[in-house]
Amino acid sequence: MARFKLCYCLILCALPILSGFTVSTGDSVMTEIMNEAPKKRILPIPAKIDRLEGAIPGYNGLEVDIQKTYEINKNNLGGKSIHYVYKQIPPTIDLNQLGAAPIYRGNPQKPMVSFMINVAWGNEYIPVILDTLDKHHVKATFFLDGSWLKKNVATAKQIMNRGHELSNHAYSHKNMSQLSNSQAYQEISKTEKLLSEELQVKNRWFAPPSGDFDKETVEVAQSMKLNTVLWTLDTVDWRNPSPQSIIQKINTKVDNGFLILMHPTPSASTALDGMITSIKNKGLHIGTVSEVLSTNRVPIGEQYFGTE
Repeated sequence: MARFKLCYCLILCALPILSGFTVSTGDSVMTEIMNEAPKKRILPIPAKIDRLEGAIPGYNGLEVDIQKTYEINKNNLGGKSIHYVYKQIPPTIDLNQLGAAPIYRGNPQKPMVSFMINVAWGNEYIPVILDTLDKHHVKATFFLDGSWLKKNVATAKQIMNRGHELSNHAYSHKNMSQLSNSQAYQEISKTEKLLSEELQVKNRWFAPPSGDFDKETVEVAQSMKLNTVLWTLDTVDWRNPSPQSIIQKINTKVDNGFLILMHPTPSASTALDGMITSIKNKGLHIGTVSEVLSTNRVPIGEQYFGTE
């Protein structure tokens, strides 16, 4: 406790010099900010490998940005509540430090989920999916089969131009675990080349067809600087379940960090509106796979993150 008080006094004395603004020693606003800042600190969560859930991304911590908080509150003479500005604290370990490991979900503390839309067929259902996503201002990640992409570059560009993320779903929908390393490399690299040359996409993710993979598959993908992504919840829409049953599954099972697998099918395209509504009613945000798997925090309540 004595050490904390000494540090507190040193910071107060140094602030006028370090930050370029004047703080009187009797400034009640700064005193309150300094008293509350340690209580509001949230430690970052490092990425880790779970025996059952694979690689789990980390999640940034939070601490009060004392200077910016003071700047916007220093003229608060009426005793109003302090409006705090926060800055994010990155974890000491992130996904890139974990090595080759599959990813099945985002951090369980992050209130955000993503739709993984695997595309190898179903062109006729893509327009309604895009319109529904636009209606709700939602962005998804489309994992494209390379042989489909080669024939449907214009459709892929339309998906991209609507603001969605495009990623790699191998080339010809083979079971990756049954391929040699060189064959696996060809399956992934051919699609990666199409994404780069036809769409100028710089991709980070690989979703193996049918969720079939082995350790070598993940290592081959990583050699191309791609993380292997599976799903947390499968709509199983290719079996043509009723749209209401898909919505009910979302309503009862979806939670923080979930990656939701779907395809351009009649069931999923019809259910998507209700799926999004159900997710939002749970208080969850919806983003791309990159957004869900990043360490960036989702603001909650009145949290405000200052910009650098």
